[in-house]
Amino acid sequence: MLCSQCRARAATTTEGHCAECAAARWSAGPRLASPVGLCTALVALFCAVIAADLFALLAGARVHGLMTDVVDEDFDAFTDEDLDRADLLYAASGVLQLATVVATAVVFLVWFHRVRKNAQVFDPGAQRMAPGWAIGGWFVPFANLVLPRRVAGDIWAASTLRGPDGAPPRVSYALVNAWWTVWVCTLVLGRYASRMYDKAEEADEVREAAAALFAVDLLDIVAAVLALLFVRKLSRMQHAKATGASLPFPADGAGSRQGGTHR
Repeated sequence: MLCSQCRARAATTTEGHCAECAAARWSAGPRLASPVGLCTALVALFCAVIAADLFALLAGARVHGLMTDVVDEDFDAFTDEDLDRADLLYAASGVLQLATVVATAVVFLVWFHRVRKNAQVFDPGAQRMAPGWAIGGWFVPFANLVLPRRVAGDIWAASTLRGPDGAPPRVSYALVNAWWTVWVCTLVLGRYASRMYDKAEEADEVREAAAALFAVDLLDIVAAVLALLFVRKLSRMQHAKATGASLPFPADGAGSRQGGTHR
């Protein structure tokens, strides 16, 4: 098969380019940067998010149980100290959740911007939005429910490997759509449940709010697992594409050197 770019030399890469055209593509375009290290950090952070959610589930279940006893007027089943302890534990779980989410969000944005810049090298024509939207799109009210998904879809398409015979890739967005759908549901329902809890005054209202937050925490665990899978899969896709296209990722911190190695 001839090179898809020069149509003169034999193609030697999985992207259908000869070695000369692949090298020219490397020198002419933006540098690739490895997402592998950030991916590893994100996997650990998503696990921390899941652990914080599990802690919140336990704390929420305790609050729900105590409020049920209050509603049923089973005053022998708890003491004032039990109520105070459960309230403090639930508040602590909320602080832990917030801390893990903020830390994960910061690293995720760095990783997301990096894979977007790599996608610009792989297939600039498939990118409908500028690289800056990989970060800025998350901070536009209401539009942040759509824009990051669009950026993610473009990155995913550009990072998908061609077939063994050099045929155009068959892109499946199932994982991207699953992650994004569950995350948006978690975000919307989480705000609703938090308002319920903040406004709750009577024991039955607190119990209902705790049940709603319990469901949100379960959904957040699913979202974190899907996000983890999305990050790992996309990082591996870019790793494989860079290697197969003879465009190695430079090591982290070596972006200014020519011809670094993919980690």
